[in-house]
Amino acid sequence: MRDTLSSTISSVTDLLLRRPAAPDVLTEQTGAAFAPVSHVDIEARAVSKSFGTTPIFSDVSFRLARGEATALVGANGTGKSTLLRCLMGLIPTSGGSVHLLGQQTDETTGRQMRNIRAQIGLVSQKHNLVPRLSVLSNVLHGLLGKHPGIRHWSHSLAPQSSRETAMQALERVGLADFAHRRADRLSGGQSQRVAIARAIVSAPKVLFADEPCASLDPSAGEDVMELFFRLVRDENVTVVFTSHNIEHALKYGDRVLGLAQGRIQLDATAASLSSADLRGLYD
Repeated sequence: MRDTLSSTISSVTDLLLRRPAAPDVLTEQTGAAFAPVSHVDIEARAVSKSFGTTPIFSDVSFRLARGEATALVGANGTGKSTLLRCLMGLIPTSGGSVHLLGQQTDETTGRQMRNIRAQIGLVSQKHNLVPRLSVLSNVLHGLLGKHPGIRHWSHSLAPQSSRETAMQALERVGLADFAHRRADRLSGGQSQRVAIARAIVSAPKVLFADEPCASLDPSAGEDVMELFFRLVRDENVTVVFTSHNIEHALKYGDRVLGLAQGRIQLDATAASLSSADLRGLYD
């Protein structure tokens, strides 16, 4: 019996010695808890802004990921447009810092800032088209950040490749047939479409939109918003837009930031909010 027991122990020992050892450390984690963090395109760190002795907002902090659409909402005078300009590096902050496409805007050189601006676009409620120039020339102006100089001021001077790129942008907004029409002969909705084409012609990574439908009637405004967000989502562009329209904020934003009383009072996913949640920001 002693021999049988010894034989059994020996067999088990042989099996254990031949069995591959379990790794000491997992080399790869899976599951939601270990999902990769999205690339951050815009980050505000305790940003404040004052004009003289008048404070506009303070301690504004958030991070916006690549491909995220964020609605910035709040009553008139809360500083939405001012915050947008701070994020773009158009005006300096009074405190804190803004990081745009990996660069801290208040520490960049002039050349670095120009490179950043060449990767962003802007659509505003004032279309800012040059009235006497053609639609195509106005769209070409969106390439000036990457190709400064007189050649991209007018379609008659622009390189063929640039004209083709501008025409493609016009096709995407449904206005290719208007390429040679003067900008001052367009309707409000058409002008805003041209402004969108100008903003997307350089294939920006980030788009800012400041009340893009404020000057349009409701029907044209809805058409413009549908078009705008269809285009940017096709290209995975990061978008920050201001709006007084609560329904637009909830429909087109992935995330909503509410500015009130000089602070960010709301930061939530649009899917988790209702119209009633936003109305309190306007009281």
